[in-house]
Amino acid sequence: MKLSKLIQGLDAKILSGTPDTEITSVCCDSRKAAEGSLFIAVGGTALDGRSFVGDALGRGAVAAVETGREGLAALADRFFGHPSRALKLVGITGTNGKTTTVTLLYNLFRAMGYECGLLSTIANYVGSEKSETANTTADPVTINALMAEMVAKGCEYCFMEVSSIGVEQHRTDFLDFNVGIFSNLTHDHLDYHKTVAEYLRCKKLFFDNLPKGATAITNIDDKHGLVMVQNTKADIVTYSTRSGADHTARIMEQSIDGMLLKIDGTEVWTRLVGEHNAYNILAIYSAALALGAGKDETLVGISKLQSAPGRLETLQGPQGKTVVIDYAHTPDALENVLKTLRQVEPGRELVCVFGCGGDRDRTKRPEMAAIAEQYADRIFVTADNSRTEKTEDIMAEIATGFSPKGRLKALCIADRAEAIRAAITMSQSPSTILLAGKGHETYQVEGTEKVHFDEHEVVAEIFKQL
Repeated sequence: MKLSKLIQGLDAKILSGTPDTEITSVCCDSRKAAEGSLFIAVGGTALDGRSFVGDALGRGAVAAVETGREGLAALADRFFGHPSRALKLVGITGTNGKTTTVTLLYNLFRAMGYECGLLSTIANYVGSEKSETANTTADPVTINALMAEMVAKGCEYCFMEVSSIGVEQHRTDFLDFNVGIFSNLTHDHLDYHKTVAEYLRCKKLFFDNLPKGATAITNIDDKHGLVMVQNTKADIVTYSTRSGADHTARIMEQSIDGMLLKIDGTEVWTRLVGEHNAYNILAIYSAALALGAGKDETLVGISKLQSAPGRLETLQGPQGKTVVIDYAHTPDALENVLKTLRQVEPGRELVCVFGCGGDRDRTKRPEMAAIAEQYADRIFVTADNSRTEKTEDIMAEIATGFSPKGRLKALCIADRAEAIRAAITMSQSPSTILLAGKGHETYQVEGTEKVHFDEHEVVAEIFKQL
């Protein structure tokens, strides 16, 4: 495709190359430039893309243009042939539940016999082919390249996480969504958005941009649920576990092995557990019906689903000790998991191991301490991707959230492996030990480097020694 055609009508300035230059690939990361590439230079919050033009040209790029984030999204959509239009695209936004919901939708529709794609925090999938992911919502070039691959390989559906940061940075612009889902909005990302109002505005923008004929599915039990869709042009579908809505669910009974739900009057057993997962399942059910699936086949499919990796994942050990690994890294998510474990396993000692990420929202640190104190019998505060902050400083800020009574049952151990070992070995029998924050991650971010750290491996080694 000629450069002139690619940028026609867009606010893009040619920095290198000519209008007749033939473009065979596009990139916004100079390290990914190759022979025939167009390098798209975009100003960022920390880096200006124009400073990498020389690097991109040195790697084989034949042209470079300067544009904004909207221009980047438009260029990516145009170069790859508008791939989202050829897919039934479902996006979910919200503080918690995004990864679980899109992963379960992907698994549900694949089980129904459809080829699907998945763009998530855990991994990206084109059919059954997996690739790694760096962000909850990738850059527009990556998104459109993956969707083009999905189309080429016969995928009919794509399920993707949509972060508030991704919306604010125009990463989802020009994507043709058929369904948008709102899960909830709680405390997170205030290091970026600064205020809850701004955080809400960015999430709401996703629904404001849904086209007429699409479906906006919203959780009306969240106080922001109806606000999210008040200006959307899409058809609105509501769901609730507490009041009247288009789709409702009630928890009839639950244990650590799963729960019995009544969804729109029909009982279904699911292997997932907890009120937060009742909402996730209700969102999945609502989306499936909006996409044309039948009620009965959807409920049968839901009964066979297993949770996403690192989400309430249980590891049974000796001496009646159970370790639960969960990605909970926000106050609300931590409370949901601890409350669920209290409900489904009463009478067992409940131990909580958690930390907070460095270079991220600091205001949630004492909040998470207060929540851990409320539900856990014993607490171990430790490292969780400390990045360029000192783990000891993060733990000290967390500890300010404990009451004098809470401090008596909390220990601060900077080494996460040692904290896990102490939590397991010091717990009584029977006990449940929650490892919160890492979930599916198999690394710790120390400074600016990722260091291998897999909680499954750590727990397995400790269990061998009990």
